[in-house]
Amino acid sequence: MNDTLLVTGQLIVGLFLLVGGGELLVHGASAMAATFRISPLVIGLTVVAFGTSAPELGVSLQAALTNNADVAVGNVIGSNIINILLILGMSALVTPLVVSSQLIRIDVPLMIAASLAMWAVAADGQISRWEGVLLFVALLIYIVFCIRKSRSEEQDVVDEFAQEYSKSAKGRGAILKQIALIVAGLILLGWGSKWLVDGAVTVATQLGVDELLIGLTIVSIGTSLPEVVTSVVASYRGERDIAVGNVVGSNLFNILCVLGLTGVVSPTGINVTEEAIIFDIPIMVAVAVLCFPIFLSGNVIRRHEAAL
Repeated sequence: MNDTLLVTGQLIVGLFLLVGGGELLVHGASAMAATFRISPLVIGLTVVAFGTSAPELGVSLQAALTNNADVAVGNVIGSNIINILLILGMSALVTPLVVSSQLIRIDVPLMIAASLAMWAVAADGQISRWEGVLLFVALLIYIVFCIRKSRSEEQDVVDEFAQEYSKSAKGRGAILKQIALIVAGLILLGWGSKWLVDGAVTVATQLGVDELLIGLTIVSIGTSLPEVVTSVVASYRGERDIAVGNVVGSNLFNILCVLGLTGVVSPTGINVTEEAIIFDIPIMVAVAVLCFPIFLSGNVIRRHEAAL
């Protein structure tokens, strides 16, 4: 009984640390990006999206270093499915979301391509280190592309996001505060990821539950909480692209960075179960493809589509 309470407490504390760390990281990184005059669209699609995916990175790296790679794979797959079906669905239920043309033309196709790439590299049952490197290099190319693209943005897109980030503080003190928030967020994410993975693996062992299933459910839902908060709040405030961009950007980050870096640091690469290859990854790909026709229908995610 005491052991059960201890493990339950470990999971709960781990989740709270992850959410708190993600919040600090997003706040600090967004403020710093605005201070250095990085495009608001890039902030929405990269800094905010990648920041809210930081818990997935912490959990997956911790899982890989402790030879629990099934948790890492399940975490990425489950988080990407949850990001679209749960988070985007909830956000558009709050208010119908207008989708920018850039997301439809560029970012959603890239998300689909990344999902297919993950399926391809996992098809042989293992994601090797060099495949992890390829995924991570693809992320760097995407970031460079976003920055270059932002320099040629139409003025209305810039104005659309300017209000959200126009009040960023300036000066050395503000920058030091932003750095402190980022460092604090990373520390909390590190602690939280360790507690969550250790607790999840203990539960899986005690109950005889497969680690992949734990990663697909408990861990992926827990690490997706920052995306839930960010997207739903953005939707409530009427922000046009933050909610959608956060989901699309997070899914790209999960595959290219989280899975890529996990493959690099894992001593023997990442083993992918046959179940994940046959069932879970195809569902993740199908969910990504589902976004395209919904986003394309009038450039709006309507409430009945969100409910679906």
